[in-house]
Amino acid sequence: MNRLVAIVGRPNVGKSTLFNRLIGQRRAIVDEFSGVTRDRVYGDFHWAGHEFHVVDTGGYVKDSDELFDREIRKQVEIAMQEAGVILFMVDVTMGITPLDEDIAVMLRRTDRPVIVVSNKVDNNKRIADSAEFYAFGLGEVFGISSISGSGTGELLDQIVEVIPKDETPEKVNEGDEIPRIAIVGRPNAGKSSMVNALIGAERNIVTPIAGTTRDSTDVHYNAFGFDFILVDTAGIRKKTKVHEDLEFYSVMRAINAIEGADVCLLMIDAIEGIGAQDVNIFHLAERNHKGIVILVNKWDLVEKDTKTAEAFEKLIREKISPFSDVEVIFTSVINKQRIHKALEKAIEVCNNRKAKIKTSELNEYILPIIERSPPPAIKGKYIKIKFATQLPTHAPSFAFFCNLPQYLKENYKRFLENKLREKYDFTGVPIRVFFRKK
Repeated sequence: MNRLVAIVGRPNVGKSTLFNRLIGQRRAIVDEFSGVTRDRVYGDFHWAGHEFHVVDTGGYVKDSDELFDREIRKQVEIAMQEAGVILFMVDVTMGITPLDEDIAVMLRRTDRPVIVVSNKVDNNKRIADSAEFYAFGLGEVFGISSISGSGTGELLDQIVEVIPKDETPEKVNEGDEIPRIAIVGRPNAGKSSMVNALIGAERNIVTPIAGTTRDSTDVHYNAFGFDFILVDTAGIRKKTKVHEDLEFYSVMRAINAIEGADVCLLMIDAIEGIGAQDVNIFHLAERNHKGIVILVNKWDLVEKDTKTAEAFEKLIREKISPFSDVEVIFTSVINKQRIHKALEKAIEVCNNRKAKIKTSELNEYILPIIERSPPPAIKGKYIKIKFATQLPTHAPSFAFFCNLPQYLKENYKRFLENKLREKYDFTGVPIRVFFRKK
């Protein structure tokens, strides 16, 4: 399913407060990371057994009211294309404003589910006042107070109810067992050029396959010994009627592309260097447990000596730390340099992600290491790890059974992960380590 929830609306209606409320519901299982623009953040939240991504479309253009309004309209159009659910937020204390009406007209054109959220509803009078928002013709109005949290439970239940379900729950035809590779990254890093390099000259050997998100078309690529699905990216789907805010659009698109992929090719502009948005997209893929290969594109345009690539790669690994066991490939997509190597590494990473280790083999390797370097005692209590096993998940996950799992710290989890990587090839693949009570 498309699990992206976009909060849209005019300035100062409480969008950011609702965002914070959503990602703060279950703080222990929420990931939050800074966005790519000055005032924007992206995050995840769970509700009723479902995980969602949420984006606050809070405005960041401050030059004039007219420009501000124009940017808001652009973001609404982008949300209409990319989001699974749109939360249209209004302020009950202000009533319907002309900009609210403009946004409502736009939202009535979308086939995405739209939920009208009346904010600052903290007394009975305001509950009654919220009725005027039914005039938008967008269905039921949910009254909430994003500050106190009142009404947000009902709102979240509605999100679960209306969010598009996976339209292809059972993989069929050509898509079975074929790796799904997404090309993601900042605007102008070369994603479209990479797509064109792959499918532009050999159109007879690519076929469209219905994607798992609405209105998308993935591409089956079968040539030069490669066989994979190219997940919908900026270079494939038409961006009709959207003169987008590129930063906002690229992250919305990255979220959806990452969800549908096994492996992500993260493309970095060699001229611009690795930036905050590159790191955010990297961590998006990591948090979604996808394989990752980093491509440093436009390498032909960089003035370099024998140590330039080494220094660039070192900087990348520092930025993406602690998960830095990834392939970094220097490419020139325009010149088609190393693009086939990039695909080879992507397939290797996909295979690494599927690797299964027998429990007996795993314990024969890891238990002696644990015995030599046991977890530190906590308050006089000794932690004993009895055995380990790989869990039956899509991405590599390992459970270590012990007497006191609550005392094991993140640094020991990282130690075990590093030991697993020393023995087994998990290059490009995030590993999850769990401690469970024996």
